[in-house]
Amino acid sequence: MSEHHIKPSRFDSAMNATVAWLARRGVSFFGTAELSVVGRKSGEWRRVPVNPLSMNRERYLVSPRGASQWVRNMRAAGGGRLQLGRRRQTFTAVELPEGAEKTEALRAYLDRWGWEVKSYFDGVTAKSSDDELARISPLHPVFRITVTDSAAANDDTVAEAPAAGA
Repeated sequence: MSEHHIKPSRFDSAMNATVAWLARRGVSFFGTAELSVVGRKSGEWRRVPVNPLSMNRERYLVSPRGASQWVRNMRAAGGGRLQLGRRRQTFTAVELPEGAEKTEALRAYLDRWGWEVKSYFDGVTAKSSDDELARISPLHPVFRITVTDSAAANDDTVAEAPAAGA
């Protein structure tokens, strides 16, 4: 498990805040949604925009920036919530080990969003060889998510975080 992480610039942080705000209001750009994960230290919900990937009847979250804060929180929490407008989905998450499923998910992610995230993948694209994808795979965590509850959100706030150890 690599701790490689590319910290967002101020511009990227501002854009992420805007995209997350829009996702909470139902506006999605190329499939974005807002991810909420309980902070591993604070116990408070943390929000960030993500591009959920659907592939082979499964859903995945890929971290183009590596072991970002949401990844570290997801590893600790084991799940989170995706929100787009009033639709909120609670899910469990399992981080994929290195292997064929992760390579296939990275290829599909790059095929869909490579134009947006190419600078984080060291020249690797959806058309790169399996060996090239395997080389960068340890730098990009991928989680398979399973929706456990889907409901309409009552407002744009996130519910209270569960108690520590719950």
